[in-house]
Amino acid sequence: MANMKKTFTKTVLDNGLRIITVPMTNNQTTTVMVLVEAGSNYENAQNNGVSHFLEHMCFKGTASRPSSAIINYELDALGSASNAFTGSELTGYWAKAHHAKTDELIDVISDIFLNSTLPPKEMEKEKGVIIEEINMYEDDPRSKAAEMIDQVMYPGQAAGRPIAGPRENIVKMVRQDFVDYKQKHYTAGATTVMVAGKIDEQKVIDKVSQLFKDAPSGDPAKMPETKVDQTTPGVKVLEKDTDQTHLVLGFHAYNRYDAKVAPLKVLSTILGVGMSSRLFQKMREELGICYYARSALDLSRGYGSIALAAGVTNDRLEEAIEGIVSELKKLASELVSEKELQKAKDHRVGNMFMHLESSNNLGEFYAAQELYHDEKIKTPDERAREIQAVTAEQVRSVAREIFKTNNMNLAVVGPKQDEATLLKLLSL
Repeated sequence: MANMKKTFTKTVLDNGLRIITVPMTNNQTTTVMVLVEAGSNYENAQNNGVSHFLEHMCFKGTASRPSSAIINYELDALGSASNAFTGSELTGYWAKAHHAKTDELIDVISDIFLNSTLPPKEMEKEKGVIIEEINMYEDDPRSKAAEMIDQVMYPGQAAGRPIAGPRENIVKMVRQDFVDYKQKHYTAGATTVMVAGKIDEQKVIDKVSQLFKDAPSGDPAKMPETKVDQTTPGVKVLEKDTDQTHLVLGFHAYNRYDAKVAPLKVLSTILGVGMSSRLFQKMREELGICYYARSALDLSRGYGSIALAAGVTNDRLEEAIEGIVSELKKLASELVSEKELQKAKDHRVGNMFMHLESSNNLGEFYAAQELYHDEKIKTPDERAREIQAVTAEQVRSVAREIFKTNNMNLAVVGPKQDEATLLKLLSL
């Protein structure tokens, strides 16, 4: 991979803004990304969706680029790929192009972030766009099941609400909602600017420092605590006319700072990452009841989870749940063989390094650690060593701690199912 030895430089401005520069001397691209501590976990039930809506609105015009058409034309003329994203704890704006366009990329992305005018006329039009985005996810049973598992695991809390928010919130929002939210959250102390690729670090630092020197001052807003006090299994079923039944089985796990995260990552890989994973082999190769079966982690600041997902034959849902549960029991009772353990660790590490070959992914790897206030920003090599140090005993210990009956949650989207019957299957 391009220049992994020289890792990154962190610069902190007087106003608290952090700059992460990541040189990749053999890479011909540069990525500019601005990340801010704003997302759905900072919202309440009344303004749920505002973080995501604001992200859309920032592209609708600035004083010097007064329309989205001008912004999009300029980004396209740079030969760039560009986008933005909103998560539960952060929002990001980015563009990537040939390294010769680094200055221009910084200009455009910083302008979008700092100087958006939030035109009311565009806001009313964008409401329709966002409602259609919500409709798109509602029509996708896999996405809907993933949203529902959060509702089951974090009822009545921000972590259980959809990032895009409910339609009724979107319709009601007015310009002042965005102005107030942006003033509170888009502050220098809550912002990290990342530039990665073939760059002159000092020139980049000087330019970003100049553009962001007058960014609104202020520390990150306090994020409400997410409470986890589950004592019995939870089930939520959405009846939908689908050719497959989509299920997600979720368990509370560890937050991103926990020392057990590395064993948890290996456990997740053993369970449901790759075609040799246990769930893939059990559900697809042995039982023949699904096309996909996978495991995924959500590692946030105050909480974490592991979710096992599959789309299965409609009349074999109970069999599918029983099949997954049988694999969880094995992991909690039997030690993984050294061969399977090493395979999982090598798979995890190999995929990480492949993912980090691009300037946008490597830059985000470092910048996100800074934004999450990790105790130490770790390099990919350090992360790899953590994974390779995981033992079979640690994997079994984590499985025993997480895979318990009172920690089970199930979300199902598909033809009618009886929740009481499904609840009886949730036993470990």
